[in-house]
Amino acid sequence: MSNPPITSSRMSAPELRATVSLAGIFALRMLGLFMIMPVFSVYAKTIPGGDNVLLVGIALGAYGVTQSLLYIFYGWASDKLGRKPVIATGLVIFALGSFVAAMAHDMTWIIVGRVIQGMGAVSSAVIACIADLTADEHRTKAMAMVGGSIGISFAIAIVGAPIVYQWIGMNGLFALVGVLSLLAVGVVLWVVPHAPKPVHVRAPFAEVLQNVELLRLNFGVLVLHATQTALFLVVPRILVAEGLPVASHWEVYLPVMGLSFVMMVPAIIAAEKRGKMKPVLCGAIGLILIGQLLLGTAPHTILSVAAILFVYFLGFNILEASQPSLVSKLAPGARKGAAAGVYNTTQSIGLALGGIVGGWLMRSVGQNAVFFACSGLVLGWLIIAANMKPVRKA
Repeated sequence: MSNPPITSSRMSAPELRATVSLAGIFALRMLGLFMIMPVFSVYAKTIPGGDNVLLVGIALGAYGVTQSLLYIFYGWASDKLGRKPVIATGLVIFALGSFVAAMAHDMTWIIVGRVIQGMGAVSSAVIACIADLTADEHRTKAMAMVGGSIGISFAIAIVGAPIVYQWIGMNGLFALVGVLSLLAVGVVLWVVPHAPKPVHVRAPFAEVLQNVELLRLNFGVLVLHATQTALFLVVPRILVAEGLPVASHWEVYLPVMGLSFVMMVPAIIAAEKRGKMKPVLCGAIGLILIGQLLLGTAPHTILSVAAILFVYFLGFNILEASQPSLVSKLAPGARKGAAAGVYNTTQSIGLALGGIVGGWLMRSVGQNAVFFACSGLVLGWLIIAANMKPVRKA
């Protein structure tokens, strides 16, 4: 019996260059989403229309609405026209939306800017480009790097946004995101390696949608981002009410995010290298559930909120870094692009629902109702995830 061919466990230089540059572009777009979250609900009180919490929620969620509607189109267009032209066009549209929001002086125009931002929905094209430029045996590693880049962008945004907001205000923050997006166009054109124009193959979405394990992950990412968006409608206001001005919120977020990143490393290693993906995922969902419940029931002081946020973000960061890799592993056959497209679409639907429904609940019932509704969603997710099949060892 002949021995199987030996494949290198290390990416080639072009593969690494492609993955790092494209993961950076992916992270930049998520940075544009995340940067406004820690400060926007407080800033909104200072502009016309910002006293309506529902409108604030719509502004947070509008990005996800247009993004979810266009993910599949962008993936299709990148198959037809090539990845790089479509990604570059999407980044320009994203920048345009950022500049519209930067020039806005009321809630209506900020919502318009957020809608335009969401129209630059290039994530599915970016993932497809990574698939074009990496070998099969390195695909999961590349997707894990994308997941990690999202987690890093989230940490940078949560810690840095209050500081940047203090320096240049919300309008300047939106403008900064727009400038970074235009710089990313240069990365696409001159740093990302060239790949042959892909052969267009009809993506059998029925096959992807009928995969029970992928459906669990799709529901999970919807809940993860819905509850995250809703949480940031409330938490900045709690910190301000406890006497911590927005410019000092980084004093809470920096230690919380730093410690949660350090603590998540053993969990990711156990999940990927020791075949413990299912217990790690379920444990992370449990941490998010505990965090939401405590935010709704525990007395609010700056220290107690910081401690609860650590529990929440430990679970969040584990899931944000590991789930894209898991989608790539579980996608049937050569359907990784279709699976990623559906996953990204449900993620964006979650962003939209969290902002809109969270804003409605906060206005109609109160802030604790937001946390309890989120807890119910996460509990349902935990029950669904508990029935997932064990994932093969990486």
